[in-house]
Amino acid sequence: MKTPSSFSLFNLVNGIVMLLVVCFTLYPFLYLVAQSFSSEAAIYAGKVSVWPVDFTTKTYEVILSKPDFFRYYGNTILYSVVGTCIAVAATAVMSYPLSKERLRLNKFLIPFVLFTMYFGGGLIPNYILVAKTLGMRDTIWAIVIPGAISAFNVILMKTFFASLPNELEEAARVDGLDVFGIFTKIVLPLSKPILATITLFVMVGMWNNWFGPSLFLQSKEKWPIALYLKQIIDNAVSPAEIGASSDQAAQIAASVKSTAMVLTSLPIICVYPFVQKYFVQGMMIGAVKG
Repeated sequence: MKTPSSFSLFNLVNGIVMLLVVCFTLYPFLYLVAQSFSSEAAIYAGKVSVWPVDFTTKTYEVILSKPDFFRYYGNTILYSVVGTCIAVAATAVMSYPLSKERLRLNKFLIPFVLFTMYFGGGLIPNYILVAKTLGMRDTIWAIVIPGAISAFNVILMKTFFASLPNELEEAARVDGLDVFGIFTKIVLPLSKPILATITLFVMVGMWNNWFGPSLFLQSKEKWPIALYLKQIIDNAVSPAEIGASSDQAAQIAASVKSTAMVLTSLPIICVYPFVQKYFVQGMMIGAVKG
């Protein structure tokens, strides 16, 4: 049995270790924020750490002054919301039957789901399927449909559904609910933790997705913000195109990468605290009970 002194020592050491982990994790983001608000000379001189040097908002003003920026942000919100709703709904509908051991076909279907985690069709066949066969090129569906179901998310949600007491479903069945009623009125309301977890996973992926749009979206006005900012980072978008004058070009070149990363990640950071409780609970239950 642990003594109070040893227990206090453990808490102290554990607290120090966790504090160090937080510092190491938070430092890169603080560095990016500081660099995005620092002057060109301070950035090139290597004076920026976690606090801005020669504070300036020039890069933010230039990028945010363009109407196209908010259009790309609107596209990203649309893709993220629609894609997340489709992905969570499809994952739940697929995971629920797989969580029932009494269904004989599950022993054949689950290996097929796991197979997709290790083997894929490849980039070229995927492009031909989406763009040519299904005719979804340059549409929102090319972004939100192909990756709607993830095998990892299916296994995670299936494990959570399997942990719910069978007695609840049996009682609901006695009360006259069919399978659809049990799923919508009993199972889903009890599954807020795992639904929040999958929602966060999918939303982060959709928000940061630039590779899929770069393949399937031909019209520039349909770009998401991640693809637009990537073009800026890769110098594929000139300072003049984003509204920068010649005297602003150097400042933007120095801090545009940091500014782009901050603007891309900020909305997700704002959303996370509201789903953190459900996220941690869903991860623990979905991962431990298998």
